[in-house]
Amino acid sequence: QVQLVESGGGLVQPGGSLRLSCAVSGNIFSVSTMGWYRQTPGKERELVASITKYGSITVEDSMKGRFTISRDSAANRVYLQMDHLKPEDTAVYYCNARRNYGVGYIDDWGQGTQVTVSS
Repeated sequence: QVQLVESGGGLVQPGGSLRLSCAVSGNIFSVSTMGWYRQTPGKERELVASITKYGSITVEDSMKGRFTISRDSAANRVYLQMDHLKPEDTAVYYCNARRNYGVGYIDDWGQGTQVTVSS
């Protein structure tokens, strides 16, 4: 199992920036992909960005150019830098660790951190 603890959320004005951090512990050597997801009430959780253990990065189209995912392997942390924030970015942001398991995978989740973009 992998334990994930997010931090860095909060209230920010439109156009502002935030950096989310995810501390990773446990069976980290089994993790194939780390990601950030977000969810608003009544909607499904959606992928924001992900990074594989080989360094391949995916960012959802609506966030390209504004959001950047990175990792510090020595510190066992994954970051999400969010710039030019918009009110529609308001959501609970979750850190995700995906582990290969047989022919499938297992997802571990953090508790989430609230991001509110409002003037």
